[in-house]
Amino acid sequence: MPTGVALRDVRQQLFDAAQRVLVRDGPTALTSRAVTAEAGCAKGVLHRHFADFDDFLAELVRRRTAGIEAWGATMCETAGTGVVAENVADVLSGVFDRVGLGLVTLILARDELRARLRNGAGVPMLAEVTAVLAGYLRAERDRGRVRADADPGVLALGVVGAAHLMVADGRAYDPGAVRELVASLA
Repeated sequence: MPTGVALRDVRQQLFDAAQRVLVRDGPTALTSRAVTAEAGCAKGVLHRHFADFDDFLAELVRRRTAGIEAWGATMCETAGTGVVAENVADVLSGVFDRVGLGLVTLILARDELRARLRNGAGVPMLAEVTAVLAGYLRAERDRGRVRADADPGVLALGVVGAAHLMVADGRAYDPGAVRELVASLA
């Protein structure tokens, strides 16, 4: 006996629904029921594809992080082009948009999610972004576009932390403010 309409790429539909809920209602509204309702499927569908809701959230964060890491690899390959401060601000705009900031909020609020994602020191997702930016800033330093005595790891940590503080109270990400910050440090 059929149990409903067949869903194509159900995992992606669930991830897309979670992002819509994050943007529309914020991280406190993100529940398995909200995600499945937004995706138009039964709650059991999520649990057929993921061990539990934190498993689902961990995969959502991993996908986001993988995209940021791929972007970072491209930035390192194209180091020497564009304006360093603008390139860094562009990366951070992809991290601290409403979905990214919602995911960071969830990571900080959910111990089980943070434990599943932890891969070394730091806050998951923010630590990976910091590593991506450090690699990019190192490549730019090697090309003479960042001060020779600059420590790319410390610079990246400072920029990510400052950008997070700028948006942590719910204000919209301001790429101009981040460009000014990076320009003053680099």
